Amino acid sequence: MTTERPARRSAKTSLLLALTAAAAFGGFAATWVRETLQTPALAASAPVAAPMVAALPNAVDGQAMPSLAPMLKKVTPAVVSVHTKQRVRVNTPFGDDPMFRRIFGIPEERISESLGSGVIVDAQRGLVLTNHHVIEGADDVSITLSDGRTLQAEFVGSDPDTDVALMRIPAERLAAVTLADSDRLLVGDFVVAVGNPFGVGQTVTSGIVSAVGRSGLPGLGFQNFIQTDASINPGNSGGALVNLRGELVGINTASFNPRGSMAGNIGLGFAIPSDLARSVMEQLLANNGVVRRGALGIDSQTVDARIAQGLGLSEARGAVVTRVYPGSSAAAAGLREGDVILGANGQRIDNSDALRNFQGLQPVNTRVSLEVRRDGKPLTIAATLREQPREIAGAGLDPRLTGATFAELPESLRRQNVTGVLVDDVARGSRAARNGLRKGDVILAGSIGDFGDLGGFRANFANPPSELVLRVWRNGQQGNLLMQ
Repeated sequence: MTTERPARRSAKTSLLLALTAAAAFGGFAATWVRETLQTPALAASAPVAAPMVAALPNAVDGQAMPSLAPMLKKVTPAVVSVHTKQRVRVNTPFGDDPMFRRIFGIPEERISESLGSGVIVDAQRGLVLTNHHVIEGADDVSITLSDGRTLQAEFVGSDPDTDVALMRIPAERLAAVTLADSDRLLVGDFVVAVGNPFGVGQTVTSGIVSAVGRSGLPGLGFQNFIQTDASINPGNSGGALVNLRGELVGINTASFNPRGSMAGNIGLGFAIPSDLARSVMEQLLANNGVVRRGALGIDSQTVDARIAQGLGLSEARGAVVTRVYPGSSAAAAGLREGDVILGANGQRIDNSDALRNFQGLQPVNTRVSLEVRRDGKPLTIAATLREQPREIAGAGLDPRLTGATFAELPESLRRQNVTGVLVDDVARGSRAARNGLRKGDVILAGSIGDFGDLGGFRANFANPPSELVLRVWRNGQQGNLLMQ
């Protein structure tokens, strides 16, 4: 036993020395790594480009401490709170009887109020961008600036299908954000979201760009979203998404959360790219508050495995042309039924929804280059998009529809797999009204033949049927109406 103790003591001593040396080396290594990571900006001998924003302090209490404060000092005065009021009719079980309203104290209408955000993009003209859904249906819109001033806003125009709206306020001592080229935005770029969620005042959240060119979200319109993990909360809609230079790269529009706000932020926020917002704004200013869109003038269908096999394609991808309307952009360019569109202006087209989305984001007279497969062979076709009518009077289609006005379906409905045309208005006492059509009806089908949009609906009346029956969707229910 006595001969083993010195050996054990020697082994313990060796282990203790080894651990002490390792700890000392670890401390040295940690110090070296920390100093190495902190010192290159100070020690670099190569010339460094001058920063594009105010200089940040090198250190605070000996620690490197970058800050977004100088950039935000420039941006936040241009981010505003949008306050809307809407008069809403109050329905009662007693109808509009004024006696019952007086007895039970039921008003004829109430004022519905909501809050959102907006961004001043032109200080000289007092132009403010926000989301269409922020001001939709509002009877009164006021803007509160970061300095506390509240100003009445003038509605310039809006585009429901891209969710962009434009307002104007008095141009007095305003600050504006510069619009960046959002096409240069890359996945991984840092971005900052500024808005007025919940009406508590301006808030700032930061994150990175998770994706660009995002589309296919349910229930929204034409899509080309920037996806970010910066928190976009209720009330942030219409606010600014900026880069670290303080330039506007997007308009915050939505967050995706199947469980609603109770689940908190899950890192799926979406913003309209500044390039798209700029294009819509310029159209609203030039076209009396409306957007004029170009279209090819075709019907198309997604290429599935069966269609791909029938057309001799190597993969089930693209949009096959099923109809070319006379006098359309597609007809002038030489597109034919059976052509498969795989790309447009370098953008991949995987299905008919992608093709429709691409067209919906293009202004009138846009030149597009289409990547096509015809009889299995590659082909490039150049086309200039033409404007499609926004609405059509029923009297010009068929006397039995006199008094009704038809329009394209909102893209939000199309995202819910609804196809057809919208009954935009019906004149009281008109023939269409007597036949049972109502404003807000959706015409899904009819005895005139198949159609998917307003162009197809109009084209099918080239040879009106002797008996005109329309399949109508109203308040979630479907039924047939005989037009007499």
